[in-house]
Amino acid sequence: MAKKRLACRECHRVNDPDATTCESCGSSSLTEDWAGYVVITHPEQSEVAIEMNVAEAGSYALKVR
Repeated sequence: MAKKRLACRECHRVNDPDATTCESCGSSSLTEDWAGYVVITHPEQSEVAIEMNVAEAGSYALKVR
């Protein structure tokens, strides 16, 4: 069974399952307990990115527990 990807509790960035820190913000607070998935390609033009306070393109979890 494949490992679930990890979401950062700080910035909601979705990281590889073996990550120990977030590739975006460097936080070590990662969790498998997340829901919803959005890929933001142009954060400067995205209403979702603005609402989530995202400035960097990438994959993000909508809800992180």
